[in-house]
Amino acid sequence: MGISRPHKSSNGVSTRWVFLFCIASFFLGVLVVNRFWNIPDPGQMDDEASSLKKDQLTAEHPPVDCQKQENAVQAGDILSQVSQTHDVIMALDKTISSIEVQLASARAAKSDNENVSPMVIKSGNEHLKERPKAFFVMGIITAFSSRKRRDSIRETWMPKGEELKKLETEKGIIIRFVIGHSASPGGVLDRAIEAEDEQHKDFLRLNHVEGYHELSSKTQIYFSTAVAMWDADFYIKVDDDVHINLGMVGSTLARHRSKPRVYIGCMKSGPVLAQKGVRYHEPEYWKFGEEGNKYFRHATGQIYAISKDLATYISVNRHILHRYANEDVSLGSWFIGLDVEHIDDRSLCCGTAPDCEWKTQAGNPCAASFDWSCSGICKSVERMEEVHQRCGEGDEAIWHTSF
Repeated sequence: MGISRPHKSSNGVSTRWVFLFCIASFFLGVLVVNRFWNIPDPGQMDDEASSLKKDQLTAEHPPVDCQKQENAVQAGDILSQVSQTHDVIMALDKTISSIEVQLASARAAKSDNENVSPMVIKSGNEHLKERPKAFFVMGIITAFSSRKRRDSIRETWMPKGEELKKLETEKGIIIRFVIGHSASPGGVLDRAIEAEDEQHKDFLRLNHVEGYHELSSKTQIYFSTAVAMWDADFYIKVDDDVHINLGMVGSTLARHRSKPRVYIGCMKSGPVLAQKGVRYHEPEYWKFGEEGNKYFRHATGQIYAISKDLATYISVNRHILHRYANEDVSLGSWFIGLDVEHIDDRSLCCGTAPDCEWKTQAGNPCAASFDWSCSGICKSVERMEEVHQRCGEGDEAIWHTSF
């Protein structure tokens, strides 16, 4: 026949079918490989390896939350840290305040030294070199005509001679009668005071012309002079017809020793007297509002105490502090607007016997006693000894009292 037949391989399978089978196998292989064998990205492989390693490390070493641990430490120490910070701030504030006070005192002392009269310069310079430390300085405001009042005080509650010096060295208590000079310096009145001071050595002389209507000015100059001469915690003003128990005064002040700006006394707020001719008339009554108004709170003038910062403030600003007719009002006005703590202590204004006597018998003697009706002890020259006997804390009390 003329038709040719397909060739067969030796095993009986047609060559054509073998060829077709090979081609189909090839394409099938390509499809399978593309579907199931995706070649991974090298970066992804690294990430997977890192993740696997991290999981292994996490299993072996559980993680520690550093933030929580730090918060726990801070929570445990926060009170201690706050306390330490507060202490540092307070110490720094106290140091700064002390430096400011010393600087202001030095400036005031320099200014005073440039303006004082010749009879004050020598005494002032001697103290300025040392400016000894003291617990408190008590200035007893007195006049040329009050020699008998001064003697009645020396014979009762105020130590004299060697006892006065001992009080200064052992207790840090300075007591002086405070007086200026007459309108004619070096006259008979001044010579009498100089002779008395030579005998008792218990005066503080001021660069001030004496006069009843100059008490505000005298008070201002007293504080300025005292703070320039002594570095004390407190400065006291007292009238020369008031009975004092020094031990009780010291104990009273010691309770407020850590406070920087305190004003201690028997606080009052009396009426502003506009009528002319009456005692304690206030010429500038109109500054206090409508007629019939009262003064701001201030300490009664018989006795009051101020801390060192306030005395320094008066000294530094004395040229611009206004002076009213009444010195206790003037002092109170100087502290208006300042951060000052007013201490109302009624033991500084007890009445005389029987009031102060009952309190003494009860074991609570008064710090100061006087009669309100006389703004001091009535007939103090004659009665000071009696008040001292009935209301005094005992002459040895001051030496056994710790401050």
